[in-house]
Amino acid sequence: MEWWVVLSFFFGGVVLILLSGFPVAFAFLALDLLGVWIFMGAAGFQNIALHIFTSLSSFVLAPVPLFILMGEIMFHSRLADNTLDVLDRWIGKVPGRLGVLASVSGVIFAATSGSSMANTAMLGTVLLPEMRKRGYSAAMSVGPILGSGGIAILIPPSALAVVLASIGQISVAKLLMAGVIPGILLGVMFCAYIILMAIFKPSTAPDYPVSDTSLAEKLFLTVKHILPVALIIFSVIGFIVLGLATPTEAAASGAIATVLVSIAYGRFNRQMIMASLKGTVAISVMVFMIIAASKTFSSVLAYTGASSGLTNLVQDTSLHPLLVLLAMQIIVAVLGCFMEGVSIMMIALPVFMPIVAVLGFDPVWFGVLFLINIELGQLTPPFGMLLYVMKGVAPPDVKMEEIIWAAVPYMIFDLLVMAAIIVWPGIALWLPSFVKG
Repeated sequence: MEWWVVLSFFFGGVVLILLSGFPVAFAFLALDLLGVWIFMGAAGFQNIALHIFTSLSSFVLAPVPLFILMGEIMFHSRLADNTLDVLDRWIGKVPGRLGVLASVSGVIFAATSGSSMANTAMLGTVLLPEMRKRGYSAAMSVGPILGSGGIAILIPPSALAVVLASIGQISVAKLLMAGVIPGILLGVMFCAYIILMAIFKPSTAPDYPVSDTSLAEKLFLTVKHILPVALIIFSVIGFIVLGLATPTEAAASGAIATVLVSIAYGRFNRQMIMASLKGTVAISVMVFMIIAASKTFSSVLAYTGASSGLTNLVQDTSLHPLLVLLAMQIIVAVLGCFMEGVSIMMIALPVFMPIVAVLGFDPVWFGVLFLINIELGQLTPPFGMLLYVMKGVAPPDVKMEEIIWAAVPYMIFDLLVMAAIIVWPGIALWLPSFVKG
């Protein structure tokens, strides 16, 4: 059977799934199994079952539930509240200070939660009421939270990065580290934009009196509330960079550190841990279902020759590799308008990674571009998840249209960083070069 018939079958099925409104993970797995029966016959089910079991029992995936647990504990224990207060004191009288606070804290909490939805919900719940009270416009209150909330996809502990590495057969440790500098770069760009907007359009972020805090008090509060969060961050990022732990071991140390910090602050209780475990199990099961579907999809593509047929087509067209890369990123961006990140990985990576290998792209470099594009998709209407998370925590007077327009500048910054990484790959590849082992 021609390879394009196989791809047409699957992508036609995906369109029907999207139109049906059925959960993507389960529907796509059912579509995959139908494809196995059509293209591989009944004997293919035994091989597929063995392949799924092998892929899901891989040690590489162990960080996923641990990273998710870290984010759930951070969210339900509300460890961020005191940290925000200390950061606010350090920022002082900077123009657009609450927007800058959202961006700085978004980067810091990204390194402790690993969940863009939890990051956005946490910042929106804590900061948005105060920003609205101080007269901040919708664009200057909602926008910084949306932009900085999405950075959690890039910076460890990012469960999405581990899933991408597993599906795309990329080094987990290197991909986790590759997102750090782009994530920080985005945070810096957000802060610069907010400060300039506050200077040239002060009505969008009005000044208000700020009480002075002595340097001694700032240092004391930093040691009390920032240092423990820094230890959580170091227990993941520092351990990986220094070669003290594998990604799985770093995820375990990060989860333990988060639990210990919550105990130290008196936030550890039965209600908190039950809510955290329940959220971890629910999200992990969905993620593993999607990985199972993706592995099945990869197997069918390989068995039918669809993967090799597509890569041969790319080679025969003699298009410039950057044009092919641009086409792949456009496809991901379009899918991001309708689907969440893991589902996009499930569909796109089995098709894209053979092309990446043929064109000689660095898989870590490509993986970072893919992650930023996923972040962009979370802000893209009509179904960008972070838009709906923000609508859920925003006051009733903030309209969905205002939330969408507030996200636009931060979507542009995502595109600028992607362009910068394409032109200067070292932005993504410099830090992974220090990863030991």
